[in-house]
Amino acid sequence: MKITRILSIVMAFALCLTCLAGCGGASGYTAENTEYVIGVSGPLTGGAAVYGTAVKNSAQMAVDEINAAGGLNGVNFKLVATDDTHDATKVAANYASMLEGGMQVSLGTVTTAPGLEFTNLSAEDNVFFITPSASGDDIPKNDNGFQMCFADGNQGKVAADYVNSLGLDSIGIFYKSDDAYSNGIYKQFKENLDSSISTVEAVFTDANATDFSSQITTLKDCKFIFMPIYYQPASVFMTQAKDTVAADAVYYGCDGFDGLAGQFEDFSIIPQEVSMLSHFDSNATEGAAAEFIKKYTDKFGTETLNQFGASAYDCVYAIYNAMKKAVDEGEEIDVTISASDLCEILKAQFTGDFTFSGTTGDDITWEDNGYVTKSAVKYTLKTANSAE
Repeated sequence: MKITRILSIVMAFALCLTCLAGCGGASGYTAENTEYVIGVSGPLTGGAAVYGTAVKNSAQMAVDEINAAGGLNGVNFKLVATDDTHDATKVAANYASMLEGGMQVSLGTVTTAPGLEFTNLSAEDNVFFITPSASGDDIPKNDNGFQMCFADGNQGKVAADYVNSLGLDSIGIFYKSDDAYSNGIYKQFKENLDSSISTVEAVFTDANATDFSSQITTLKDCKFIFMPIYYQPASVFMTQAKDTVAADAVYYGCDGFDGLAGQFEDFSIIPQEVSMLSHFDSNATEGAAAEFIKKYTDKFGTETLNQFGASAYDCVYAIYNAMKKAVDEGEEIDVTISASDLCEILKAQFTGDFTFSGTTGDDITWEDNGYVTKSAVKYTLKTANSAE
């Protein structure tokens, strides 16, 4: 009898914990919050750390500014940044720790592969996120996810539109087939490339990401090479190809090129032009982008200044502005609001008439599928070296 009673108490306690978890832990986890908690998972160490560090620094700078201005109706915000080293297997633990720490809204992840894992986890708990830079097409596949960056499909399409306008007969393409980011952009680019333009293609994987001699041989006669890859392998390719690919050739990439210049002690050793599709000009001298650049470099220097950080800065302000607009329209957003309840409020804003202007664009809006709508430009990282 005594044993039965003890078992009943244990089972009732377990059921109570299950109920809390079944609600996404939201109300239980946020009940003790004294600040609105924003979470993000990104590479703070490892080869992609320049991206994660920029996101963390920039998001914290935005939080500090918002708090200094009084927060939301006197309530401050708090950023919690966790390190996933661009490894998707570390996201679940990061997500759980942030949720248990009171996370109510998120910047998701910094890169795409970890972001696909975060997408599934956050959907189960209905946690709103807007990622600054995880550009995979499937990142916002559930209605709680949004992007401040261009989706890979959008980058592929916009890059193809640009190439279609150049009047070229043929181009080279260099991409990484086992990377969701690179492969996604490549597929959309090919689908939107004018059929009159022939392509010479070279591919690599993790297994051969240090010696590109065969790929360089394949592409050596191309005067325009589209490279939807991250900056680390791009710098290796450019260094190895600098005396083989024509000096007047153009390397053109997407947002993965951001941080490329920092890979070289002297970028001028690469004779070719290097340019990229971007929504942020790191050399801006006026406007919101210039203001961000000055504030960031004064605080953190130039080493990690890139569009990933500018986009994260915008993400924080977009969340804040959307919350403020909702409050102005009569919504109650208490500091202990559950992640799920806040998600419903933010989803209504981002898919409604909410617009945002920041460092990465003006009059930014979002589609119902979570994709961002804003202008893109070609940004030249370095011009071709002048002929001797």
